[in-house]
Amino acid sequence: MSTEPADPGGDPPEGPVRWAPLVSALGGVRRVVDGVLAALCLVVFTALVIIVSWQVFTREVLNYSAPWTEEAARYTFVVLALVAAAYVFSERGHIAVEMLVEKFPARGQLVMGLVIEAIVIFFTAFVFVWGGWRIALNAWAQHLSTLPLTVGQVYLVMPVAGVLIIFYSVYHVVGILAGVESATPEFDENAEAI
Repeated sequence: MSTEPADPGGDPPEGPVRWAPLVSALGGVRRVVDGVLAALCLVVFTALVIIVSWQVFTREVLNYSAPWTEEAARYTFVVLALVAAAYVFSERGHIAVEMLVEKFPARGQLVMGLVIEAIVIFFTAFVFVWGGWRIALNAWAQHLSTLPLTVGQVYLVMPVAGVLIIFYSVYHVVGILAGVESATPEFDENAEAI
């Protein structure tokens, strides 16, 4: 057993030890964001069920369809889809075709995993954040016919979801580089649904 002190001027430690503070910090932020998104998805989904149920009730029982329910259901569904899409990125749960990547050696899988995350970041920044922001600004003055909102206000969910997706992709890049996450999404056939 050596009693020599570690060389303070030496190379930084490799692997998870070197990345530990960043992985830990991002993991903490991820847990908070996951909790907020899960709660938001639950609230928005519940609102969607209530809105659609009210629409059916008023149409079938009262013979009068509440005029606001169709528009509210449509935009609530849009918000739910975008928020849920961001939430699914947390677990890398979107559709992935891994057949080709799994044939690569470990180094090739690592490179492909990073390239895929870079493509996701670029696409999301360009389409969701930049494009979504421009669409929201263009539609800001367009009022919804039956709700006290503008189309632009509803479309703000697009750049917000984009920022969240980029955060999750950066989290996965750090996890891949630190060696605490596999380069390709792992699929557990025995996992229970949420």
